[in-house]
Amino acid sequence: MMRGLWKLTWIEIKIFLREPLGAFGTIGFPVLVFLVWGRLASPKMVTTPVAATGFIRVGLPVLASLLIAVSSVLSLVTIISIYREGGILKRLRATPLRPQTILTAHVMVKLTLTVATLALLVIAGKRYYPVGVQVPFFAFAMALLITTWSILSIGFVIASIVPTARFAQPIGAIVLYPMIALSGLFVPLESLPPALHAVARVLPLTYAVSLLEGIWSGDAWSAHVGDVAALVVVFLICTALSTKVFRWE
Repeated sequence: MMRGLWKLTWIEIKIFLREPLGAFGTIGFPVLVFLVWGRLASPKMVTTPVAATGFIRVGLPVLASLLIAVSSVLSLVTIISIYREGGILKRLRATPLRPQTILTAHVMVKLTLTVATLALLVIAGKRYYPVGVQVPFFAFAMALLITTWSILSIGFVIASIVPTARFAQPIGAIVLYPMIALSGLFVPLESLPPALHAVARVLPLTYAVSLLEGIWSGDAWSAHVGDVAALVVVFLICTALSTKVFRWE
């Protein structure tokens, strides 16, 4: 089983990297956003250096990390939809590989690309946009993997019900990107209207932002047990739901 999982994961990585647009959207776009927005928000280029520095030190890396996770989900939704529409999932299901192995391989691909993109983000940030802060990168990478794993489960639900590959990314974007706006990254949750505040409290990206911001700022994991628990609950619910509604053909 493990041999088949690793082999299928490697094959999926090679297939993914052969598509330049998808590879750029997942790997290059978050790094590009980090560099461009970081330059625009530089204290030397704006009139409020204190606010800009605060955003650069915490908000910008978290935003780029969220884009890594969301891009991975959108890519996953698209690939699963293309595979279903082209009959590839049906043929894969007929192989000795178990369905769980096939789906796990896709998750492994996205998690691997998440780690690779985060590494490029760190390298690019140090080389072209030094922010001058000490960050627990290993702990932050673990927080990002937890976040990505949880959000990927949402992607599987979307991939399970999306009609065709043509609508996969638009539907995924409509579901995920508004969550970023209400996650507390740009506007504090306390300043939101009561109705939007209530909505934000049930969105998984709200807890993802809280976890990523806290770990990036040096908080202990014990301060974010609730965030991790919320993301785990999202993963369990979405995984259970996707197993019920997932269509192989």
